[in-house]
Amino acid sequence: MTDPTTAFFQELSRHGREPMLAGLTSVVRFDITRGNETTSWRIAIRNGDLGVSPGSGAADCVVTADETLFNGIASGELNAMAALLRGELAVSGDPELLVAVQRLFPGPPQTRDSQMSAAGGGQSA
Repeated sequence: MTDPTTAFFQELSRHGREPMLAGLTSVVRFDITRGNETTSWRIAIRNGDLGVSPGSGAADCVVTADETLFNGIASGELNAMAALLRGELAVSGDPELLVAVQRLFPGPPQTRDSQMSAAGGGQSA
């Protein structure tokens, strides 16, 4: 079974273009730590076109998080900005890029459920 972090980046790699990031050209790297091991993912953004790949390398912004924390962010159960403010997430480079890519993370499950109910009229009598 795929963990939420890997599933998030794999799904993101299938997006191709993200209109919310049009006008942005940067590279954001996510370093996910588990004990002494680090797994890195890179999101290369070119005017809204996304290129997602595993691996380290140069980046305009590097976000470092524990695997458990990032699994929560990737699944929508935790908010990246709130984790940053609590000191659970570290950012080096341009922190504004975290604000931009925050839009790529899923919202809380109850928010997604209520949006689906509102869109589909999923009310029962």
